[in-house]
Amino acid sequence: MVPEDLELKTKGNYTSLYYAAQSEIVTIAEEMVKKNKNLPLIPEDDIQVLPLYAAIKTGNRDMVSYLYSVTPIEILASADLIQLLNATISTDLYDVALKILDTLKLAPAEKEYLWFPLKLLARKPSGIGNKSQPSVWERCLNSCVKGWFCNKAMMQASAHQLVDRLLKQLGEDKNFSTLLPQLKPLVVEAAKVGNVEFLIILIRSYPDLIWEVDEEYGTLFHVAIKHRQERVFNLIYEIGVLKDNLASLYAEGNKSMLHLVEELPSSDRLNIVSGAALQMQRELLWFQEIEKIVPKSYVNGPEEQPPRDIFVKTHEKLLKNGEEWMRNTANSCMLVAALIATVVFPTAFTVPGGNNQETGIPMFLETNWFTVFFGSNAIAMLFSSSSILIFLSILTSRYTEKDFLISLPLRLALGLTTLVISIVGMLIAFIAACFLVFKSKKCVPIRIIIVAVPAIPISLFGILHYRLWFDIFLSAFCSKRFLFRSQNRLFNSKPASLALEIMNGNQTGHNDRSPSSINQSCNQSCNSTV
Repeated sequence: MVPEDLELKTKGNYTSLYYAAQSEIVTIAEEMVKKNKNLPLIPEDDIQVLPLYAAIKTGNRDMVSYLYSVTPIEILASADLIQLLNATISTDLYDVALKILDTLKLAPAEKEYLWFPLKLLARKPSGIGNKSQPSVWERCLNSCVKGWFCNKAMMQASAHQLVDRLLKQLGEDKNFSTLLPQLKPLVVEAAKVGNVEFLIILIRSYPDLIWEVDEEYGTLFHVAIKHRQERVFNLIYEIGVLKDNLASLYAEGNKSMLHLVEELPSSDRLNIVSGAALQMQRELLWFQEIEKIVPKSYVNGPEEQPPRDIFVKTHEKLLKNGEEWMRNTANSCMLVAALIATVVFPTAFTVPGGNNQETGIPMFLETNWFTVFFGSNAIAMLFSSSSILIFLSILTSRYTEKDFLISLPLRLALGLTTLVISIVGMLIAFIAACFLVFKSKKCVPIRIIIVAVPAIPISLFGILHYRLWFDIFLSAFCSKRFLFRSQNRLFNSKPASLALEIMNGNQTGHNDRSPSSINQSCNQSCNSTV
């Protein structure tokens, strides 16, 4: 095959290297490029069928790295480079995106195309790290093991740098009011998906964004409440007493923060925890937290119905589903606990090896394995009985809103804990009994089987129910204390100057508007739109 044969195209304008770029076999692409150095840039006039673009769309990092090294992208048009940049962000190849951004030489009018890459980054809550540079050990480990362990940290740091540099390029020679129409949608998008790192970068660059009210969505904290993004909402605790002013602002339809939390969130946000009962608890925690920060006049306002009554009405179906889920779970677990108690109770009187006919003392009483057997059997009996009582208390609960807040999750966590301990105790008693019966056997495989077989149900229980366990224990012991609190993230960089800018934005506003005037203009805009 002569080198010119590799330049042949199909009807769709695709070369053979285009198809090779979609595979994971870098060697094929290397051999093709060795035969024809011009192949990576064919066809130059259609970025959609360029081999590098095909590799980026598939997300194969090794192939992208190689093709980028042999493709002279600096001769491509700016519009084509923007498409490559967007593709790398879509497939999380942020290090390559930084290299493409270095190559971009845009005229002032062309910089508007950089808003779309920023919008893509705003929709990637797990893609952006909290630091612009990886640590020394991450860089060393990444170079030693080819990025197998620290690749995610490296990519997050690259994404952080990418956001910083895009904002810097877009903000050159422009004031805040000029950029505001483009910045507002970014704030809304990031707050919707919980992209707190993106928001922190934005606020550090433009502190006045804290006070900006979108005509439809309100402030970024209103968006966070509506979409139940607690990590975004927790930024409000970092601005101190100024949060009271933010809590007095409104979203479209004259909705305060309290109105937004009264509504049910979307199903994807509701299902971040398992079970309707735990979902109801999370909703109650949200409502209580918003009640604390909004003005008292909102809590006891002039509405026909108090906010709490509206909350109960909108969450009536979830409350009913939570009661049904809790009852079904308690019934199932109590059945298992009752079976364990039924099994281990008679075992205490029918011990392995039997009893001495004359004295009635167990034959293996003096052995260590008998002590293990009897102790674990007693533990299984006591904890299974306790589990039955705890689940019985769940079944007889009143199922009011307050019960879902603390009492029911705590009882469910304790009930599951005692149930698991009783299961483990029963299996240990089984192992001890097997060793007593096979005491005379010295065969190692038999001993291994005796120990290994009971480990299977324990492992299965943990693997199949770990997510439910995690949600239950988090809801029972951590949610009320750790769900809403300051993370001290916003002021890590230049804290004094940033705090002063935010305070000045509250007192004078970037456009001389107080929070009350912002509400008024927002409401007028909404009414005129209607």
